[in-house]
Amino acid sequence: MKNSTLVGDATAQRKIIHCDCDCFYAAVEMRDDPSLAQVPLAVGGSAERRGVVATCNYQAREFGIHSAMPMGQALRLCPSLVVMPPDFTKYRSVSEQIRNIFHTFTDKVEPLSLDEAFLDVSETTTYSGSATLMAQALRQQIKSEVGIIVSAGVAPNKFLAKIASDWNKPDGLFVITPEQIDGFVEQLSVGKLFGVGKVTEKKLNDLGVSTCGELREVALTELTERFGVMGQRLYELCRGVDVREVRTDRRRKSLSVETTFVTDLLDANACVRPLGELFEKLSERYAKLNSAGQADSKHRDFKHGDSKQAAIKGSGGASGTRQFLKMRFDDFTVTTIERRLDSGWSLEAYQQLCEEAWQRKSRPVRLLGIGVRFANVDIDDSQYSLFE
Repeated sequence: MKNSTLVGDATAQRKIIHCDCDCFYAAVEMRDDPSLAQVPLAVGGSAERRGVVATCNYQAREFGIHSAMPMGQALRLCPSLVVMPPDFTKYRSVSEQIRNIFHTFTDKVEPLSLDEAFLDVSETTTYSGSATLMAQALRQQIKSEVGIIVSAGVAPNKFLAKIASDWNKPDGLFVITPEQIDGFVEQLSVGKLFGVGKVTEKKLNDLGVSTCGELREVALTELTERFGVMGQRLYELCRGVDVREVRTDRRRKSLSVETTFVTDLLDANACVRPLGELFEKLSERYAKLNSAGQADSKHRDFKHGDSKQAAIKGSGGASGTRQFLKMRFDDFTVTTIERRLDSGWSLEAYQQLCEEAWQRKSRPVRLLGIGVRFANVDIDDSQYSLFE
């Protein structure tokens, strides 16, 4: 089935650029110390403190190293790996430089993280209105002025632009025109669809569906029966349809902190003890978030003081703010638990979540994280990293 009946003229005429810095943290370090460009490099926590890889350069990737890999494992794969601790102050400064360049092309910029953003250049008239020429120009400007390589994707919507930016990495540019959408998406693996993780992909594979072309053969009613509201999304995306606008007023959807322990925590009581310090860190981040205007006004009554009494007040109702806890066991399996509590978001509530989470496997714990998920968010938008 063609997508012409689903894509309105206004949506089809959008010009969206998705920019993604190549191995951003590592790229900044290599820029500041060119000798690092000649060796396998990873940015992240130390192996001694059971840290993980935040990002790595392409030389390191040749050894099978990737982000979120335990640093100890990365060093076993590549004993000569150079490991550097992250410098987020520096990375934020570089990100701001890049964002300022984006704004010379359009005011419609939606940052997704420090190293990527959507730009809507539909109304930009420079470069003869060509989004392709604009993408080429901004990539060159960022390279010459900031010293960072950016890959870019150009397409009529956000979903396709994001896929396109990854198509020719590193240092790539890929363009999908309105006329190319149908043929391009038809051959696309369903694993590339926004919101499709390993579990959903397996469910689709069990239905005999591995490509978007095959997914188009499944009726909308069957998709919604099997996947709920995600079924409608699958029906649209496999046809290249994405009506989301580039949002300049994006607000954070979750806030969290986490820590990896040098020694595993052996029981529930041991897991509860570090929560006080984590809760203090979460409260400090929330206070900074409020001062920067990134939290919804409904949730700006965070009361910071004694950690036993501090709470983030929920807004009530089924869509209220929720608190969550993440626990990684010594076998690297992860469990998460979240809940909306009408009484507010307190340390005691996290302690309860922690005890419940530990009971799920009752084995040593190597990592704990806690956070809040803000109310009334659009689940179709790209998510910030749950644990940054």
